[in-house]
Amino acid sequence: MKPIRILFVCPCWPHDKAHGGQLRALQVTRALRQIAQVTLVVAGAHEVSEATREKTVAEFGPVRQVEVKEFPVKGLRARLHSLFSRDFTNIHGMQVAPADEQWLLEAAAQHDLVWFFKLRTANYFRNARWQRSVVDIDDLPSTMEQSSLIQSKSAANWLRTWLRMWQLRRHENLLWRRFDVLATCSEVDRAQLGTRRPVYIIPNGFAEPKETPPRHRAHPPRIGFIGLYNYLPNSEGVRWFHEQCWSRIKQEVPDARLRLIGDGTDGPLKPDDPSVDGLGWVDNPAEEIASWSVMIVPIRIGAGTRVKIADAFSRKCPVVSTRFGALGYETTSDRELILADEPSSFSAACVKLIQNPEMAEQMAGRAYDTFLGKWTWKAITPQILATVQEALRQNRLRRPIEP
Repeated sequence: MKPIRILFVCPCWPHDKAHGGQLRALQVTRALRQIAQVTLVVAGAHEVSEATREKTVAEFGPVRQVEVKEFPVKGLRARLHSLFSRDFTNIHGMQVAPADEQWLLEAAAQHDLVWFFKLRTANYFRNARWQRSVVDIDDLPSTMEQSSLIQSKSAANWLRTWLRMWQLRRHENLLWRRFDVLATCSEVDRAQLGTRRPVYIIPNGFAEPKETPPRHRAHPPRIGFIGLYNYLPNSEGVRWFHEQCWSRIKQEVPDARLRLIGDGTDGPLKPDDPSVDGLGWVDNPAEEIASWSVMIVPIRIGAGTRVKIADAFSRKCPVVSTRFGALGYETTSDRELILADEPSSFSAACVKLIQNPEMAEQMAGRAYDTFLGKWTWKAITPQILATVQEALRQNRLRRPIEP
């Protein structure tokens, strides 16, 4: 029997610097390779180092890179078409060249399945209907716009954001016409889609540690955040925390330090505060995170689920998060983490975990146990394989799928 062949179309290099989307792409590709020959197509990724390219090719074989260029919607007729056409795909104003699209269509015909990682990636192509296809939506674009409504400073901006949300939601409600199987990262997103096609949940996860993560809380105590600082939900969340919560914490714990990890955290957007340390990109943040008393997830806008939650759980680091920041994870406040939305309660939760280290470590231990059962990539792989099985079943390719 011929092996299953999957065309995996992705907007990033799987071995690029680690962030939520990249980590998911890497682990999903690895899971698919357990059952299939995978051809990797990278569409619209930023420039990466030669070492990143070589590492990706070494693990996954030759990679086809596709350039994506700006293709804005201009003129009244085009804008009306973008709002009401059922086959309009240029949602993000970015498209591949016709020659590259033709290549992908021909390549898709030679594979048993096309897997698009992120809806944005599929929308780079003009083709509206993909046979034998899966789209791993990951982040619902309309959710990002909906959460941004709270940040609107004027009526005009609120209206523009609402219209964009309406357009994206209409587009998402038609996805069942474009793909055979849809995948999201949470039950919340699946409920919002409510489509006629099967919707599979592939949670965001993190690598299972080879041994129990060590902990060595630093003194003075550290509160930490990890994330790409050029991603608006991250920078906005840290800004909110610093402006609304940090002074309250410093009143109770005067020597506390705020530690920021991630691209851009050591740049001009870092809070201008001597008690805030911007560490920039850290290749292996394990030792740094092990020294934190608390990891904060002060996210108030965005979409999908935050891999920061699974990351912290995997390292047994106590977490304080907004409810939106932990959305999509089945957790209970004061059991696996503390959830708080108001500056006063968020600040109080951080202080509580700093001043009660034994309680904090017990909570982190419960989170770690839950992580091992639900959010390691080993635990998530069966959902990935079930998604492939459903797509093949719909196309009457009833091949046995076993790792």
